[in-house]
Amino acid sequence: MELYTTLESILTTSAPQEKIAAFRDFYTAYKNGEITREADTKTTLFTAPSYRDFCTVIDPKEVPRRNKLGSQQGQTLLTHAIAHIEYSAIDLALDAVYRFRDLGEEFERDWLSVADDEVRHFEMIEALLRELGSYYGEYPVHDALFEASMRTLDLLERMAVVPRYLEANGLDATPLILQKLAPHSSDLMVQKIIGALHIILDEEIDHVRKGDKWFLYACEREGKESTSYFEIIEKHYPNSFPRRIDINCDARRQAGFDKDELEKIAFTKCL
Repeated sequence: MELYTTLESILTTSAPQEKIAAFRDFYTAYKNGEITREADTKTTLFTAPSYRDFCTVIDPKEVPRRNKLGSQQGQTLLTHAIAHIEYSAIDLALDAVYRFRDLGEEFERDWLSVADDEVRHFEMIEALLRELGSYYGEYPVHDALFEASMRTLDLLERMAVVPRYLEANGLDATPLILQKLAPHSSDLMVQKIIGALHIILDEEIDHVRKGDKWFLYACEREGKESTSYFEIIEKHYPNSFPRRIDINCDARRQAGFDKDELEKIAFTKCL
């Protein structure tokens, strides 16, 4: 099984069950050392996300609002949004291995492990979605994560934008969602969603930490200071800092953000 052609096939597989089955077959072969590499094969700049065949893609501002979390509809919209993030994250992790081919097996292991986590997260959330009588693809989604990956085609920008910005923002957002769910925690489904979100939050810290490691590696390789992070984010997402919500200072510290960075990121000071 050749690494890069297999990854391209998985990346362009649309249906969730087919993608996940293909990834699991590949990942088993990878861990068993049954993989060859032809790094000089051409990389593809994908023009559309893999979920385009079963999801309606709309502008992020038009995505249905996820409120009234005490209702089944509110819980369904929330879990659908989380399922979309996790499904997109599978492709983000696989694309890193597919696209950045000169970084050795440690890089491969890190991001294939992340992909494996994202697969598990997606299946966990999709099971709740089906329990709510819905399915992934029933509601429209945005393609902001896919667009971010296709705009960041060098290692430094990819590691800054995807794990260190977008995923790190998720470390901030999840506690806020948990706070909104807390008043409804007597509801069995809400309890299940809360449990799933805690698992995802804990494991996403490690994903951001891996991004931090490879961002610092890219800085060293390119002779850049780690403060270039803020220049990159300003380029792609102007006026992002300071964040106007409470940031998850503890999670960000665990994921590699230092004191000076947190002071620039946070609107209110981290203690």
